[in-house]
Amino acid sequence: MEQIRNFCIIAHIDHGKSTLADRLLERTNTIKVTEGQMLDDMDLERERGITIKSHAIQMDYEMDGKHYTLNLIDTPGHVDFSYEVSRSIAACEGALLVVDATQGVQAQTISNLYMAVDNDLEIIPVINKCDMPNAMPDEVTDEIVDLLGCDPSDVILASGKTGQGVDDILRAVVERIPHPVGNEDAPLQALIFDSVFNSYRGIIAYFKIVNGVMRPGEKVRFINTKKEYLAEEVGVLKMDMIPRKELRTGDVGYIVSGIKNAVEVKVGDTITTVQNPSDTAIDGFEEVKPMVFAGVYPIEAEDYENLRASLEKLQLNDASLSFQHESSAALGFGFRCGFLGLLHMEIVQERLDREFNMNVITTVPNVSYMIYDKHGVAQEVHNPSSMPDPTLIEHVEEPYIHATIITTATYIGPIMTLCLSKRGELVKQEFITGNRVEIQFLMPLGEIVIDFYDKLKSISRGYASFDYHSAGFRPSKLVKLDILLNGESVDALSTLTHVDNAVTLGRRMCERLKDLLPRQQFDIAIQAAIGGKIIARETVKQVRKDVLAKCYGGDVSRKRKLLEKQKAGKKRMKQIGNVQVPQKAFLAVLKLDE
Repeated sequence: MEQIRNFCIIAHIDHGKSTLADRLLERTNTIKVTEGQMLDDMDLERERGITIKSHAIQMDYEMDGKHYTLNLIDTPGHVDFSYEVSRSIAACEGALLVVDATQGVQAQTISNLYMAVDNDLEIIPVINKCDMPNAMPDEVTDEIVDLLGCDPSDVILASGKTGQGVDDILRAVVERIPHPVGNEDAPLQALIFDSVFNSYRGIIAYFKIVNGVMRPGEKVRFINTKKEYLAEEVGVLKMDMIPRKELRTGDVGYIVSGIKNAVEVKVGDTITTVQNPSDTAIDGFEEVKPMVFAGVYPIEAEDYENLRASLEKLQLNDASLSFQHESSAALGFGFRCGFLGLLHMEIVQERLDREFNMNVITTVPNVSYMIYDKHGVAQEVHNPSSMPDPTLIEHVEEPYIHATIITTATYIGPIMTLCLSKRGELVKQEFITGNRVEIQFLMPLGEIVIDFYDKLKSISRGYASFDYHSAGFRPSKLVKLDILLNGESVDALSTLTHVDNAVTLGRRMCERLKDLLPRQQFDIAIQAAIGGKIIARETVKQVRKDVLAKCYGGDVSRKRKLLEKQKAGKKRMKQIGNVQVPQKAFLAVLKLDE
């Protein structure tokens, strides 16, 4: 156990975690690095250049004649995947805090750092990209010293590109990070921190052993779900899974036990043996709270069961995805899914398409609201179409977030304007170092869900970094905005919005739909309504055939007769015709400001 070190890499997005991990793998001769970001094995991760999943890998390292086993977990940096980071931190005793030498400390750096400090992890600060011509190692060192209260000599200067400082990092990992503590003779306790689905072997759980020993062939029990299985294979995680005869306290590894049902593996659960069971489960980490909700529907109704199976398998690889059944008058049967943010929603949609060949329609994303009726009874609503009648509602509460934005002084004005236009309240503004300022706002989550992050990046030319955490619910004047097509409400386009924004939003949605809906043989009336009150209207004009083309002169009554006949046909068609809303119309509602 003295020779084991478990650590993760935490940083803001794009600060070079995965590239630095490549250098560590190369230096310890774990694998031959043939291309960049070896641990990002998903096509999506490679294409977008971001880490979506945490990746665990074991390295062997020799130092001062002693052999050490280093278990490294590379984590994502985007705010939408912070749950992956929290699970990785639970399986470690230390963390490398990587900061970009050209950008300095960012909002997500601070957020991930606090998470690691709460778990009593030993922090090793690393300044990456020191080989860049615009690197500012001295200024960034000062920022880290202010943040951590450490000694400047504790900060390691490194470069994931050239390999500078990699030996110093490995030495610091061995010398500064404590080895795992536990009792090998105690009953087995192993904490599950991740799981993956393999179509041949079932569900494979990744765990860290806190106490005891695990061997293949033993019967194991998952304490929270109370299910028992045979441990067919246990082993460690290199680039592939390497079977072992036993795993001891402090080891990080995997277990194959032929589990077929996704619901039976809960991340945060504890594994123990049936023969010598442990009475207590390890304190797992908190349940994930979805921030954004959207309906996901199959394009073909008969694909409903396939979509359910695909979502269950995806949930194994992505514990922060939650879903429940719902039905819509316009779209049929589907699921109301909870996501951590808009990027997370986009990634899930993309993965459903690529990995499971599922073509889906996604409705307008929204957040959850607390509705209080006249009797004071609270009800949580994730979908605007399931809101009770406005006459029965006493008041509505919406979720607020505590937003932290770090930027240079140049962009304070535009950022303030943006946040205030999104109904934000300024909480605090302070200069961290020199030209960099931290601004804290209290904002409604519903206002930042769709396009806030993109706008923030564009007005600050990419310099501002953004992080948020939940700040509970607060009362708000919200109304339900319905979109009607020929008098029929399209529930998939319903949204909840603040009363001040309702008219503008309704008008913009009608205008955008007018451009997107294909013309029919009859007029389509597009209306935005709050309750029974119409607040905006646009009309998609009908496609008309020139029935008078064959009339060359002659009596006017002949022309009138033809026009009356056409009019009657159009009227009949309007009664039986229905309007199909294309998928791009749902997506266009998200991009109203473009």
